[in-house]
Amino acid sequence: MVDAVGPALVLKLGGSLAESGRIAGLVEIVTTATYPVVVVPGGAMLADAVRKAQAPLAISDHLAHKLALLSLHQMALVLSAKHPRFETVETLRDIARALLDGSVPIWMPYRLQHDDLDLPADWSATSDALAARLAERMGCGQVALVKSCPVNATADLDQLAQDGITDPTFASVVRRAGLKWAVYGAGDEGAVAARLGCANGEGRTNGSDINGRA
Repeated sequence: MVDAVGPALVLKLGGSLAESGRIAGLVEIVTTATYPVVVVPGGAMLADAVRKAQAPLAISDHLAHKLALLSLHQMALVLSAKHPRFETVETLRDIARALLDGSVPIWMPYRLQHDDLDLPADWSATSDALAARLAERMGCGQVALVKSCPVNATADLDQLAQDGITDPTFASVVRRAGLKWAVYGAGDEGAVAARLGCANGEGRTNGSDINGRA
């Protein structure tokens, strides 16, 4: 059913964007997009709380992974409250319906991912890898990440992982699924707006723009 809506971009909005004060501008960009977009939220301080609790509570990596997935649900609810065009979704069918209705779906991953054997159930797979995995599941072929830190526009997948910009699993999912990809950093709002077809979209196109990269 997802195929029925045509091309779409899976866009991960890093949780730290809220802490950096950039989230309001990005919400405006995403909710004025003319290109179909599916948002994957980062976990931010909510996922960090799971990390901090893991040792004191003797939580296994597998269980911590599940709890971290639920932190993305919380962030999805936080984001969805910021604009009426947002709609929280859990399944591929829900995503397709929301896109067809003109909404911007925000994916809550637990239902599809808590027992997914195609991603590691540990901290090596963050919302970066989850976004790539959703693009793989949807068959939409493209994923982009928005980070709060500066991003080297010429860096390849391996360099981005080595520099800690993306998680260690993102590159492997992108390659496995043959995804076009992009990683946007601080100051790249114009490129994000242009990619999503916003009326006022302008600015430099990050070197990682859907260029095998996306």
